[in-house]
Amino acid sequence: MNRPTIYKYKTLKSVVTRLRDELSSSDIVLLYAFNRTGKTRLSMSFKDKGKKDKDGPNTLYFNAFTEDLFTWDNDLPKDAERCLMINEKSNFFKGIKGLSLEDRIHGHLDRYAQIDFKIDYDNWKITFSREIANPKYNPKNPHNKEPEKIVQDNIKISRGEENIFIFSVFMAICELAIEGHEDYQWVKYIYVDDPISSLDENNAITVASDLANLIRHDIEVNKDKESNKKYIISSHHSLFYNVMYNELRHDKNKSYFLHKAKDETYRLQSTDDTPFFHHIEQLCELNNVVKKYEQAEKDDTKVIQSNILKTYHFNILRSVFEKTSIFFGHDDFSYCLQDVEDKDLYSRAVNIMSHGRYSLFAPTGMMKENAELFVKIFKSFVDKYKFELPEIFFE
Repeated sequence: MNRPTIYKYKTLKSVVTRLRDELSSSDIVLLYAFNRTGKTRLSMSFKDKGKKDKDGPNTLYFNAFTEDLFTWDNDLPKDAERCLMINEKSNFFKGIKGLSLEDRIHGHLDRYAQIDFKIDYDNWKITFSREIANPKYNPKNPHNKEPEKIVQDNIKISRGEENIFIFSVFMAICELAIEGHEDYQWVKYIYVDDPISSLDENNAITVASDLANLIRHDIEVNKDKESNKKYIISSHHSLFYNVMYNELRHDKNKSYFLHKAKDETYRLQSTDDTPFFHHIEQLCELNNVVKKYEQAEKDDTKVIQSNILKTYHFNILRSVFEKTSIFFGHDDFSYCLQDVEDKDLYSRAVNIMSHGRYSLFAPTGMMKENAELFVKIFKSFVDKYKFELPEIFFE
């Protein structure tokens, strides 16, 4: 089996250069990366690189900074007129004034949330309303004078509703860019980073499908004009990534796993619709330190050996055990040790050591007997479950 090539980069700027090179011959690059890898910083670095192009800014993006363009005014003195304020200074809103985007936004929003909204383009604010059951309505009264439902105005919507509303605004603006609207002709690249925070998995699938449909429409409609946009989609959500991959599967499109190594360098590995989960990275970390510990023991370097395995490694091992047990439908991590001769001893050790008050910022080495016990527990686990550990995580 041919193993995928791993590309190493010292900085995010180098990764940006690679992504832009890929988009010279591809329409789409998909990136899967864990949280805290630097996905948001990568999207901003990509955007900043576009500012230096001869034609000026050319990236329309959705990320955490996009969400920050909307801020709540909760009307604290009166507690009555809550609204979402828009930062009109951003290029993101350059063309929306007077375009009446409501219908476009509703075309996306209505698939996810039962809320209505009004945009005040003069004061750059949005108010929300919702239909609720009228508490005065009596379904048993044939002479009802009260309506069955009433409208609540100026409501504070949930975090999930807010997130999907902002993404619906983004999708409406993408449509303007794709259609070549004069205020968005500057858009060459569209970068979408994790649009599904605060959403359940059903809505995550719908968002992925809607975004994929928009991208396919752009490529199909504009392919002869060579004016379709170039897309980068990044996410830590494996289900969202899988749907995007399967919806946009094409030889020209690229998909990568982005990993940040402990030495602060970045690695790209070509991947498919089954990205690596976080517990696989954790297993690789444990595998690396166990190998270092055993090598130190062979070399009889006791001082070095005592500083290799840290007390917090028991916490990582417990985390992997918990995820594995849940996957198999069990509610106790000790399921992972069920066929081990010293099951009770190992379970007690993992339980006790993972409850210690250990500082992650000043980690301490394990005592020798604990380190040796840790190695035995770890090896019994990986021997049983036969995880495939990707080389991208190896040190």
